Amino acid sequence: MTPPLTEKELKKQYETYREMNLSLDLTRGKPSSDQLEFSNTLDGILDGDYFASDGTDTRNYGGLRGISEIRSIGGELLDVDPNLVIAGGNSSLQLMHFVVDSIMHYGLVEKAFSKEKLVKAICPVPGYDRHFNLTQSFGIEMVTVPMTEFGPDMEAIEKRVVDQPSCYLLWCVPKFSNPTGCTYSDSVVKQIAELPAKSKHPLYVLWDNAYAVHDFDSPPIRLANIFDYAADFGTADKIIGFSSTSKISFAGAGIGFITSSEPVLEAIEKRLGLVTIGPDKVNQLRHAKLLTGRIREHMQKHASLVKPKFEAVERGLQNGLGNTNIASWTQPKGGYFVSLDTQPGLAKEVIDLSRNIGVALTPAGATFPYNEDPEDKNIRIAPTFASIKEIETAIEALTLCIRLADLNHGKGRNGA
Repeated sequence: MTPPLTEKELKKQYETYREMNLSLDLTRGKPSSDQLEFSNTLDGILDGDYFASDGTDTRNYGGLRGISEIRSIGGELLDVDPNLVIAGGNSSLQLMHFVVDSIMHYGLVEKAFSKEKLVKAICPVPGYDRHFNLTQSFGIEMVTVPMTEFGPDMEAIEKRVVDQPSCYLLWCVPKFSNPTGCTYSDSVVKQIAELPAKSKHPLYVLWDNAYAVHDFDSPPIRLANIFDYAADFGTADKIIGFSSTSKISFAGAGIGFITSSEPVLEAIEKRLGLVTIGPDKVNQLRHAKLLTGRIREHMQKHASLVKPKFEAVERGLQNGLGNTNIASWTQPKGGYFVSLDTQPGLAKEVIDLSRNIGVALTPAGATFPYNEDPEDKNIRIAPTFASIKEIETAIEALTLCIRLADLNHGKGRNGA
């Protein structure tokens, strides 16, 4: 652990970093080039054979739900019957946008919500900025509930659902949540599955299980199956799950998946038929050949690269801040992010100080709707893309900036 430093020493260190002309980026959760190389066999894996197991010529039109082999992969990721999976293109976010657009303007198994005077979405925070941006683009008002170590605060969510009848959507990242890295407890998953039955109006749960197989260690952390609970509560029509291979194979050329009840999937498929005659089935077949029966083995390769980077983050934070009370952070067992909280009122300054010495971080406020962190304290750290050496340097610089910002605010906690 770094001993307490005087103001003069902190500022001298800061100037030293400024003179290093760093250009380090911990802004987004991207796989590194080394991770992407694990899937290089996608190139040429078909060896001229473009036919799926049922004889489908993947080069041609058709097959809105995707080929059966890739839907089996989706079923494994989402822990559902492959017959209840639609496989799309490379972006699960695009599928989320399509589903929210369908819910708002066309209706799935309910009338379109856009006809309502006010539509709100419940957003656990800190959360995923792209969910918030997507939601805002539809003019949907976002209301927040705090995250806990077990998932979103269910008492706060149930109060929103009961007291605010205009809440129609709930966003969830249930395993290795972005950015806290927590996995929802069985109790939280069960309560979320029951929510639509308690609501006085339609409430859709948007279940973005992006990190389903992104464990650092074996055996993997278990996430309760929300779809099993939904079957018990009669809410299957209101749970819509998403996943993808984006952080499994090629981030820019993967496969996105949707799951829900059959009536919901039929409604989605009907709308899909208006915008496409079929997905990229050649890419689906490539992925099926790469991943069938090998997902866990494949992800262990990813973990061998990613886990040491998170360990480097933890070491750096402990060394720089472990003997202070000016920050706290999560220690995830998988996923792509570490969530760090400074003392209130410091995050923007810390990120500005870091940027000025060449360390780029996710903008302050990004983990909250409307880019407004009411306490100005949350910072998301995304270490996967950088090298370990870069991470070590970046975290050393970050901890220095946190200490300096704390000192600038006269709070005197640097070595307390």
